[in-house]
Amino acid sequence: MQRLKSFYLDKVVALLIKEFGYSNLHQVPKLRKIVINRGFDESCQNSKILDFLMDELTSIAGQRVFITRAKKSIASFKVRENMPVGMSVTLRGEKMYAFLDRLVNLALPRIRDFQGVSKKSFDGFGNYSLGLNEQLMFPEVDFDKISKIQGMDINIVTSSKTDKESFFLLRSLGMPFKN
Repeated sequence: MQRLKSFYLDKVVALLIKEFGYSNLHQVPKLRKIVINRGFDESCQNSKILDFLMDELTSIAGQRVFITRAKKSIASFKVRENMPVGMSVTLRGEKMYAFLDRLVNLALPRIRDFQGVSKKSFDGFGNYSLGLNEQLMFPEVDFDKISKIQGMDINIVTSSKTDKESFFLLRSLGMPFKN
């Protein structure tokens, strides 16, 4: 069992029950999934660069990525039908807890002048979105092999009904929010 998952089951569930007064254990909010997205620009249409970016995100997430393709052509954006426009990976279970543990304890503190993540990125339904400008903060990425600095969007989906419950859950799991 992952370290963060056992911490959630041992400590965080009791804190959430005490804070919000849940009568049933199934009412306690939990993490459902983490979705990592990365979009492409025109320079990523080369298959070698595309393969390199896929391998890089696969090593960060610990799971194979899915290429998203354009559904129809848009001439003003120079996009043709079935052209790769991004990549996505959905993490659940043990891999989700492992990624969140590495994100919170290794990657985010390595950002230069890091003050914490914004409290305003909740969507009103208890889900949290986070955008990163570069992939260099993850320890899996080799600095010498990077051909292009590219960011990613990370969406953390929880089972909580409100942003207050979700904020308390993520803060209890170690997410460094701004003061």
